[in-house]
Amino acid sequence: MHLLPVASLLLGAGLWGVIWYPMRLLEGHGLSGIWLTLILYAAALAASLPVTLPAARELVAHRRTLLPLALAGGWTNIAFVLAILDGNVMRVLLLFYLSPVWAVILGWIILGERVSNRSLATLGVAMAGALLLLWDPVSGVPWPQHNSDWLALSAGFAFALSNVFVRKGQEASIAAKSLAVWVGVAVIAYALIALFRVPSPGVEATVTLGAVALGVFGILLMTVLVQYGVTHMPIHRSAVILLFELVSGAISQQLLTDEVMTAADWSGGALIIVAAYISARL
Repeated sequence: MHLLPVASLLLGAGLWGVIWYPMRLLEGHGLSGIWLTLILYAAALAASLPVTLPAARELVAHRRTLLPLALAGGWTNIAFVLAILDGNVMRVLLLFYLSPVWAVILGWIILGERVSNRSLATLGVAMAGALLLLWDPVSGVPWPQHNSDWLALSAGFAFALSNVFVRKGQEASIAAKSLAVWVGVAVIAYALIALFRVPSPGVEATVTLGAVALGVFGILLMTVLVQYGVTHMPIHRSAVILLFELVSGAISQQLLTDEVMTAADWSGGALIIVAAYISARL
């Protein structure tokens, strides 16, 4: 196993596990979630144009796969940012990591992939974890308890859906797929701002510049690191290494917040992690 792809994946996953902290700092200075998301991904998009712009013609040529990818990938990132700003860090990450469950189901429905017995067992383990994590002791049923739960679940589902279209659109280049996702984030975020008439944040220029810097040296850098690692490693290995995001998120949550996880949360989360690991190995 080459060390550079491994290091790239570990660094990328580690950064994904801690990027919530500078995001919350920017939000605390008046940059609301949807505006923050727009600036982050618009900055990443602009910085990527020297590489991705030549692939723009593919957006039309492969629109049947890249348009759904833009919509799914766009919502993935918007929902994840909004969830991580508002919810318990580890709870959001764990609910997001139900994405392998959705991937198995969507792969069967859209791609016609066969669902093996081991895949069904993995689904059962993941759903048991979700039931524990979402259990509401007041109502006595498993149900999302906060808006951040809904956002994290929808982000994981959209992430699985975007991966299905990444696999379906093998003829499109990585640059075109990255461009599609970033354009999707910017367009959907702007549409939500216009639809709900979210007022423009009256923040200092330094705050906006901080968001731009985080988009370029955070979002864009993490994307490049992960794509490099995934491209140069077998998918089952890279998928397991990417679980380091959960370790990074757990450590940063303990050090930087006073958020707590209950025993049921940890038990459910452990089952989700086991299911994600098994799914990656499959």
